[in-house]
Amino acid sequence: MHKTLIIVDDINDVSVSEHTVLSFQAYLEDFPQKNEPKTRVINLCDTTRYLSQGYYCSLLAQARKHRVLPSVKTINDLRIAGEDVARLPLPKKFTWSGAVNTTSFFVFFGKTPDPRFSLLASEAFSVFPCPILEVSVHIAADNIGFMTARAKGLADLPSALKPVCIEFLQQFTQLQWRNDRSGKKMRWDMAILVNPQEPTPPSDDKAIRKFVKAAEKAGFNADVVTSLTSEAVGHYDALFIRETTAIDHHTYRIARAAEREGLIVIDDPQSILRCCNKVFLQDAFTYQQVPAPQSEMVSDSTAATCERLINKLGLPLVLKLPESSFSRGVYKAENFQALEEKLKDMLSQSALVLVQEYVFTEFDWRIGVLGGKPIYACQYYMARNHWQIYHHQGDRFSSGGFKTMPTFEVPQTVLQAAIKAAKVVGDGLYGVDIKQAGNKVYVIEVNDNPSIDDGVEDKYLGKGLYELIMQEFAERLERRGR
Repeated sequence: MHKTLIIVDDINDVSVSEHTVLSFQAYLEDFPQKNEPKTRVINLCDTTRYLSQGYYCSLLAQARKHRVLPSVKTINDLRIAGEDVARLPLPKKFTWSGAVNTTSFFVFFGKTPDPRFSLLASEAFSVFPCPILEVSVHIAADNIGFMTARAKGLADLPSALKPVCIEFLQQFTQLQWRNDRSGKKMRWDMAILVNPQEPTPPSDDKAIRKFVKAAEKAGFNADVVTSLTSEAVGHYDALFIRETTAIDHHTYRIARAAEREGLIVIDDPQSILRCCNKVFLQDAFTYQQVPAPQSEMVSDSTAATCERLINKLGLPLVLKLPESSFSRGVYKAENFQALEEKLKDMLSQSALVLVQEYVFTEFDWRIGVLGGKPIYACQYYMARNHWQIYHHQGDRFSSGGFKTMPTFEVPQTVLQAAIKAAKVVGDGLYGVDIKQAGNKVYVIEVNDNPSIDDGVEDKYLGKGLYELIMQEFAERLERRGR
């Protein structure tokens, strides 16, 4: 398990019972230690001066193979052109209703006591993962402006803010770097990334708890986390993403960071890139001869294009935005006018729209594929009075029923199509959606983080499904000699 060291300029500034607090001199003299466990270092020293104790603390930590926050790279990034302040743009989602001015606030491990600046605090910490930052916001008219970030040491804080910093430190270590509560010594550490605010997450709470138990059985200490910085990712051996992924999204950036650090990642960045873009999938299906509905990629909504689509693919037609999930961004056009109007609207959001022939079925097959092998099978029935599995109505949604069965009961043509489609993407964990009409099968899409909910996908295998997935992580780490 990991051991956490907190390094400070003044040993009297910090009292955290569950972690070891050291001066820089003690860290210099007493570490590394023989047979020491994986060690994480939180450097709260002043790092603003080049070759200072704070700078050397992070440098030595990296040389000793200790995971450290901040890294030397972050320290240097905060000293652009010899200055001890770095500039970055305001997030697009940030709005300010106050007077035009310059305002400063402190950020402690990505959080701030001032809720007005929570978004800016998170953004500054994601760019510069440093325990303590002083951020200045420079706002002009119409929310146009920028912010600057400066590293701070704990000793530099006003006395009133030191307890606040320690409180956020404790929250951070409990969330991201917590010790194994079971008391058992595990071989590896895993982060399971979830989003509690997501309306349709890939796994519900009960399923996540089952994943944690299965991970322990496979030799992992599994931390369920709601956020991860690129620095914190490196504290783990494996990352399991159980949040809906997207390309221009933190899930993809975290997966990339984890891959760079050498973690086993499911699902990996390549799978996210390929699965999240339906244009890629359909093009790849064509070249790899994966059975799929007739499709066209469309870049305009002219009358001539609409007529050609109807003549070639018939009516109704299914229109899909390249990046969509859980039936969002997918529409059905029943006639020429609906096709023209919907295409125009969708092309305002994306340069390309995927148009497919409509294949009616009472249910969709979902075949779970892991490492190229089918592991579960479900039939998802259409939502009531709707043509899709999920029926979205504003913030609410409904779904149809399901039937779970062993893979050996699935028609061979369906299994073969699922395996072939998954191979187009990679060797991760996928949910392959297939329609079956008579003897014909049509692969609709491959999902990189398929739904695995308690009492649904696990209804046949039970806890065995979770253990299969966790064992795959263990075997991949074994193959790497870890």
